[in-house]
Amino acid sequence: MARRGAPRDPAERTRRRFARRQWARRWLAWRYVVAVVVLVALVTGGIWAVYFSSWLSVSGVEVDGVDQLSAAEVREAAAVPEGEALARVDLDRIRSRVEALAPVRSADVSRQWPDQVLIEVEERVAVAVVEIGGQLKGMDDQGVVFRDYAQPPAGLPRVETGGPTSSDALREAALVAGSLPTDLQAKVDHVEVATIDEISLELRDGRSVEWGSADDSELKARVLADLLAAAPKAPHYDVSVPGRPTTHG
Repeated sequence: MARRGAPRDPAERTRRRFARRQWARRWLAWRYVVAVVVLVALVTGGIWAVYFSSWLSVSGVEVDGVDQLSAAEVREAAAVPEGEALARVDLDRIRSRVEALAPVRSADVSRQWPDQVLIEVEERVAVAVVEIGGQLKGMDDQGVVFRDYAQPPAGLPRVETGGPTSSDALREAALVAGSLPTDLQAKVDHVEVATIDEISLELRDGRSVEWGSADDSELKARVLADLLAAAPKAPHYDVSVPGRPTTHG
C-alpha cells in the first residue's frame, strides 16, 4: 500500500528527489556566502563600535603614583581628548606630554576598557639640593633639577658649584650624592663640583674628601668608610683612585 501523500508515479518521485538534491547543492553553495556576509557584518559593526561610536569613548582619566604633582596637573598636561573613541587615543603622545613635566621621571599610559585612560607616574626623587640663581632646587640622580625648596630639606646633601657648571658635571655630582650610603650621607655637608672629574665632599665637621668623578662611587664610599675609621682625625681624604686611597694631615 502506497504511503499517504507519496506520488504514485515513479517518475514524479524521481523528479522530487532530484529537486531536493538540487536544493541541497544550492544551499551548500549559498551557506558559505551567507556565513561570509554575516562575518563581514559582525566585523564591520565591531570596528564601528570600537573606533567610531560613542559607546567606547573616553569618559575619564585615572592618575596614579603622584605625590609632588596633583592628579589635576597631570590631567591638564596629558590633555586626553575626552569623548574620543578610546581605541583611537594616541597613548604615546599623552605619555610624552606627561613626561615633559619636570617632576616626572617616567610615565606609563594605558587603556582601561570600556572608557578610561590610566596614567601611572613615577616621580623624580631628590638626592641633593643645588642653589641656582639664589633658589634652592631639588636634583635627582640623573642631574635633573625638578623642584624648588624654600628651606634646605633635612638629610639631603647640598651640591655647590662655585661658578658656572655644565649639566654633565651637575649630573656627575648628583650620581655621587645618590650613591652615598645613609650613614655617610649624614656626615656630608655638601658636595662640591667644578668639573665632571673634580668632585669633592665637605663633611659637617670640616674634613674634606677628594672624590674625583662619579665612577666607582659605591667602591669609593666603602673605601672612605674604612679611612674614616682608620684615621678619624685626618683633615683630608683622597679616594679619587679607590685602589690607592690616601689621607693628608
